[in-house]
Order: sequence, then C-alpha cells, then structure tokens
Amino acid sequence: MNSSILITALLAALVLVACDRGAVVAVPVPVAVPGPAGPQGETGNTGATGNTGNTGATGSTGSTGASGKPADGTTVIVIAPAASAATN
Repeated sequence: MNSSILITALLAALVLVACDRGAVVAVPVPVAVPGPAGPQGETGNTGATGNTGNTGATGSTGSTGASGKPADGTTVIVIAPAASAATN
C-alpha cells in the first residue's frame, strides 16, 4: 500500500509538471525617436505677380424655339405654399 501511494504521488507530480506552461516573453520593439529640429532655412525672394488675362468675347444669342401647340384640355393646378408658424 505504501508503494501505491508513492507511485500515485509521483504520477500526480508528473501530471502537474506536464501541465505547467512556460512564461510568455514579450520582446520589446525598438521605436525610432526623432532628433532635435534643425535650423530654419533662408527665405527666398517671392516672384512678381503675373498680369490678368483678357476677358473673352460674349457668345452670340441662340435661336428662339418654335411656338407650342394649342392646349387640348390640360389643367395645371398650382398649390400655394402653407403659411409658416412664425408669421401667425
């Protein structure tokens, strides 16, 4: 009986060791850090502003369309917009 307890204890220890997971090691990623800003460069001369171009000529007026045909009983109903609440 003593040997069965000893074997059970050894098996339990082996099972617990087999289930143990190793620690996950996170490797840090190096981050580039910019250095200090350099001196301001010299300002160059600004060029002269160019002349405004000429305006183009106005185009000719198009031809007038043909007259419409006489109405044949069509009725057009125009509904006036509703008065707003602010004017009441």
